Amino acid sequence: MPEPDFPPTRAAGRGRGWYRGDLHVHSVYSDGELTPQQLAAEARAAGLDFLATTEHNASDAHGAWGQHAGDDLLVILGEEVTTRTGHWLALGIPAGQVIDWIYGVREEILQRHLDEVHSTGGLCVAAHPHAPYASGTFMYPYQGLDAVEVWNGPWSSELPWQADNETALAEWGRALAADIHHERWRPAIGNSDTHLQSQIGIAHTVVLAEKLSTDAILAGIRAGHSWIAESAAVELSLTVSAGNHTAGIGERLTTGGEPAVARVDMRGVPSGVVSFHTVQGKIHSAPLPDTGEGTVQWHTTAAESAFIRIEVRHPEGRMAALSNPIILT
Repeated sequence: MPEPDFPPTRAAGRGRGWYRGDLHVHSVYSDGELTPQQLAAEARAAGLDFLATTEHNASDAHGAWGQHAGDDLLVILGEEVTTRTGHWLALGIPAGQVIDWIYGVREEILQRHLDEVHSTGGLCVAAHPHAPYASGTFMYPYQGLDAVEVWNGPWSSELPWQADNETALAEWGRALAADIHHERWRPAIGNSDTHLQSQIGIAHTVVLAEKLSTDAILAGIRAGHSWIAESAAVELSLTVSAGNHTAGIGERLTTGGEPAVARVDMRGVPSGVVSFHTVQGKIHSAPLPDTGEGTVQWHTTAAESAFIRIEVRHPEGRMAALSNPIILT
């Protein structure tokens, strides 16, 4: 057997900045159809800076990725843990580690395995929580998890945004107000769940990180400094300003009672619709021009909006991008 070739935990990157990546990817080492070499080539072609290898209940692929990573592509080691009553992603685990999956919600041992991942600095994500197949629906409470995968890719469908994603997003969005109030909110992420050719990056998560490394990417996701895109053609910026202070996605803005202005700069969604969501639900929307490039602003206060997040949809309603919240106080 060849010696395992594990990928490095850091790539060259661009210093502090926004990095695009897909944290749910399968290869021939589980039930995917592509080799790590093919996936790496497709990730680069899709404009990604990082990906996570997340085979089902196995770590065999960890040692196959070293030669396919590089200065321009970070590979994060992970696993999709497919329990009897829901799947979750263990991200940033040590090379060769396998997290147990033979249990269900009635055994009440999930927290033990989440702690196992957290003890080594890893991240735990509820995967496709409303997937419409046996064991795919996540039946556990989200307590102890770091993030929720509200956008899961097309897999065997031609539709990049499906009903189970809509349900996962609605569930996550409804919980935000109470979760933020109790300072325990969980960021949303989006991934492709790639199994077939030309799926990687549909969708993916764009993360603000200090550098292109496993620790920095996971820290950015954990803090909610991220948004989700259907492709690298979509560019999004969301800020909220009050007085002389400005906050970005995942940050907290102290308004001092002054009016706040939310600003969205978009590119890549022709004739799209930008909607603003707060503690009151969807509160305002505005169209983008035919070019797909434009700026939308909305005025509010911390008293009216404990947080602001946005969704950007195509004219027929299909999702193009969505953000984690900016918290207002």
